[in-house]
Amino acid sequence: MELGLKGKTALVVASSQGLGKAIAASLVNEGVNVMLASRNEEQLQSVEHELSALRKGKVRHIRCDITKPVEIRNMVEYTKNEFGRLDILINNAGGPPAGNFEEMTDEHWQNAFELNLLSYIRIIREALPLLKVNGGKIINIASSSIKEPIPGLILSNTFRTGIVGLSKTLASELAPFNILINTVGPGRIATDRVKHLDEINASKNGISRDEVERFEKQLIPLQRYGQPEEFANVVTFLVSDANSYMTGSSFLVDGGKIKAI
Repeated sequence: MELGLKGKTALVVASSQGLGKAIAASLVNEGVNVMLASRNEEQLQSVEHELSALRKGKVRHIRCDITKPVEIRNMVEYTKNEFGRLDILINNAGGPPAGNFEEMTDEHWQNAFELNLLSYIRIIREALPLLKVNGGKIINIASSSIKEPIPGLILSNTFRTGIVGLSKTLASELAPFNILINTVGPGRIATDRVKHLDEINASKNGISRDEVERFEKQLIPLQRYGQPEEFANVVTFLVSDANSYMTGSSFLVDGGKIKAI
């Protein structure tokens, strides 16, 4: 299947590790020029060096705190200056703190809103003028909680579902410009974030992280955690020319764990 990605430009947010890095690597392998962005300059330099060694797409990076509007504007402007265009936007952000409702203060709620929903809104707003030039693809990374709330993750459950409402609404508004937007939610993918959540559950229940992982795997029909590369493959297809008619949809990459229809 011809994906038609070679020579296109992508901005991949939160791409110094985990799912963002895997998506960036997958796109570079398809010949996409990729702008990496995150708050960790040292990790960004390392990932840029690693992906540039593939010699398939150009790779640049910019340090950006996506809770700060000025840094978002600089990120998009730098992408334009470096590559001259933008065809693909991957919105991604680290997860908010775990915890139950009564544990969360106004500060927790405000910080999670700014990181996990408002940042996506601001980035799309800044990127739209570039995306409108030739049309493009937007992927909003969320969580499997868009279909089924995850106990102990009330902040994520709340704002990840907001991403779905945003994407579904924008699908209609952006269609006249040939901009397709979709939401992709990871299940138990083997990332540092999932490892951290497993450690929290282990501590709360007085068991080891390995025991938590064994229990979680039993709930997944495929009986294993997914790999970041498997998640990235789905995103790569959705931003490719092979996807020309899916927009406003939500997809889970979860090994069949979520039973919701």
